[in-house]
Amino acid sequence: MNSTHILRKGFLGLLGLLFSASLWAHGGAAGTDTDQCKFELEPTHWLHYTAYQPNAFPAEDFCANLPRANEMTLLVFDYQDMKYRDMSVEFEVTKEPEGTRVFFLPAAKHKKGTVELKLPNGVPEAGKYLIHITLVPDADKMDSRTEGARLDAHMGFTAGGGKAVSKNNLLLYAFFAFAGLYVVYLSHAGFKSKVDGIIAKLKS
Repeated sequence: MNSTHILRKGFLGLLGLLFSASLWAHGGAAGTDTDQCKFELEPTHWLHYTAYQPNAFPAEDFCANLPRANEMTLLVFDYQDMKYRDMSVEFEVTKEPEGTRVFFLPAAKHKKGTVELKLPNGVPEAGKYLIHITLVPDADKMDSRTEGARLDAHMGFTAGGGKAVSKNNLLLYAFFAFAGLYVVYLSHAGFKSKVDGIIAKLKS
């Protein structure tokens, strides 16, 4: 196996890793249970959550870590079960550990299956927060839907930690770096001979 073939395999391998990271960034392929950005409202019944700070990061979406406090924030929830469209759902965001309410949306039915919470000024300070989602039983459907109980689910997030470089971005940088080196390897005889020598030593 010559050195050009080895480098080509490495290039294709890195490309495969990059594709894999993109695929699993929001939980992987359809039907898996690896998604970190979702609520289990009831056993095996889920609601998906995505956070945005579109003014500061127009092309980014977030989950458990929001880069900035005091930044316009959208929290978007998508029902993954049709039945929730006919149920009253209440949303609340609290600052932890104090439990101070920073946002509240009274119980309502969301027929479209998507709920968007708009926090014009985001959360007031850096720190930990909790999203509460509560299924509020309808008085005339208690037995068939929630048996009269308020069902509460919650998920934590932090805000104000700044925008870290994601694993996807690191892989992307590595991909371009490797691609650049590969081009130099193919086009520069001196560099190619050095690399070939290193590979020969490693193989021996």
